[in-house]
Amino acid sequence: MNFEESMAKLEQLAELIRDEETSLDDSLKCYEEGMKYYDMCCTILEKAQQTIEVYEKPIY
Repeated sequence: MNFEESMAKLEQLAELIRDEETSLDDSLKCYEEGMKYYDMCCTILEKAQQTIEVYEKPIY
């Protein structure tokens, strides 16, 4: 799953949590699932940052 797909899923889950008709139990499940997507997004961004840092290092 790529960054955009993970973010879209995270946004969907956030909408479900904000929905007044979503039960507390379902909201907690959405939160737990959302944290997995959040972690995926963070990992993807960290890898991208590391790649950028490698390319930005001056070559002497």
